Amino acid sequence: MESLTYGQLIRGNRNFRNLLTGQFISELGNWFNFIAGLGIVRLVSDASPMAAGLYFVSRLIPFALISPIAGTFVDRFSRRTVMIATDLARVFVALMFLLVTGNENLWIAYVATMMLSAFGAFFEGAKNAAAPNLTGQEGLLAGTALLFSTRFVLMAIGSALGGAAAAVFGYKVAFIINAASFAVSAYTVWLIPEEATRDEATGARMKKFGFRRRSAAPSTATPVHGVEEPVARESFMTELREGVRYAFGNHFALTILLMNIIWAVGGGSINIIFERLGGVHFAALEGWNADAAVGILWFAAGLGLTLGMLIAHRTSGYLDRRKRHRSFIGWTLIVHGVIFSIGGFMPTLWLLAIFVFVSRAIVGVEYAVQETMFQRSLPDNIRGRISTLDRGAELTTFGLSSFLGGELMYYISPQTLTVISGFLSALAGLVWFVRQPKEPARSRET
Repeated sequence: MESLTYGQLIRGNRNFRNLLTGQFISELGNWFNFIAGLGIVRLVSDASPMAAGLYFVSRLIPFALISPIAGTFVDRFSRRTVMIATDLARVFVALMFLLVTGNENLWIAYVATMMLSAFGAFFEGAKNAAAPNLTGQEGLLAGTALLFSTRFVLMAIGSALGGAAAAVFGYKVAFIINAASFAVSAYTVWLIPEEATRDEATGARMKKFGFRRRSAAPSTATPVHGVEEPVARESFMTELREGVRYAFGNHFALTILLMNIIWAVGGGSINIIFERLGGVHFAALEGWNADAAVGILWFAAGLGLTLGMLIAHRTSGYLDRRKRHRSFIGWTLIVHGVIFSIGGFMPTLWLLAIFVFVSRAIVGVEYAVQETMFQRSLPDNIRGRISTLDRGAELTTFGLSSFLGGELMYYISPQTLTVISGFLSALAGLVWFVRQPKEPARSRET
C-alpha cells in the first residue's frame, strides 16, 4: 500500500489537521505542567525522592487503571464528544495546582495530577481510536508518525520552555498556560465532524444499537413505519471482556502488549533518572538551575523521538520492500537500550543529553513502525479497547518502575540506575524475536 507523505496528509486532510493542531497546543501545555509540577513538588518537599516518585505514580497509574474502561467507553459512545468533554474538564483541574503553596497541601498536586491522568485516558483512547479513520489506511503511517512526533517535539520544546518559564516567571504561569491549552484543544476537536471519527460499519452499528438499556422482556411497542427500532447492545462489561479476550487471544496483539510492558520495566525509571541526574546531581556539580537541567534532558529525549518519528516514513518504505520488519524492530530496541546505558557513564550534562538523544531517536523510528503495524491489525469497532489496554498496561509498569526507581535512589546512584534502565528496556527486543519468528502479516482478522 502506497503511503501518503506528511505534506500530502496535512494539506489534504482538514479533519486530521485540526486534531494535530489541538494536540500540539495541549501537549505544549502538558509539558509546562509537568516541569512546573515536578518543580513545585521538589520545592515544597525539600527534594524528597519519595515525593518525586509519588508524583510520577500519580501521573501514570490512574491513566493505566482507567484505560480499559476508557477504551470500552470510546468504542460505545461518541469519540468526538469524549475528547471535547475531557479537554474542558482538564481546564479546571489544571488550575488546582495554583493552590499548592507548601508541604501541608502537597496532596493537592497529587490529586490534580491523578485527575489529569484519568481524564487523559479517555481523551487518548478516543483520539487513538479515531485517528486511523481520520487518516485513512494510506495516511496511517504518516498520521501515526505526526501525532507521536508532535508529542515528542513538544516534549523537547515544552520541557525546555517550561523549565525556562518556571525559572523566570514562576510555576503559576506554567499552570495557567496548561489550562488554556486544553480549552484550545477542545475547540479544534469541535471542528471535526462526528462521522469522521468512525468508519461506516461502526457508525451504522452505533445507530443500530442506540443507547438504550437491555430490558428484561421484549418490547411490545409498535415500531414507527419506515424507522428502524434501535436494538439493545451487549453490556458495558461484556464489551470490556471482549477487548481483554482479543488482546490475550490474538498472537500479534499479545506480542505488542508484552513488548511494551517489558520495555516499561526499564523505561519507567527515566523520570527519576532525569530528575536525579539533572535536577540534583548535575545541578550541584555544574551549577545548573535544577528545572533547566531537567528540561535539557527532556528536550534531548523529545528531539530524538521526534527525529525518529519523522524518518519513519522512509524507513517503513525500505522495510516494506526488503521485508525486514522483524529484524529491524528487534535490533533497534536492543541497541537503543545499550546506548542509553552507556549514557550513565557520562561526566557532564551535555554528554548525557547526547546519548539520551541518540537512544530516543532509535526507539522513535522503531515505535512509529511498530505502532502502524499494530493499528492496521485492529478492527475499528474494538480499536479503542485494545489501544487503551496496551497503553494502560505499559503505563502501569512505567509508573511502578518510576516509584521503584525513586526508592532505589536511597541505595544506588542515578548513574547505576541509568545503566540498569537501559539494559532492562533492551529486553523488549528479545521478546520480539521470541514471539515473532516470522514476518508478521500486514493485517489480521479478528
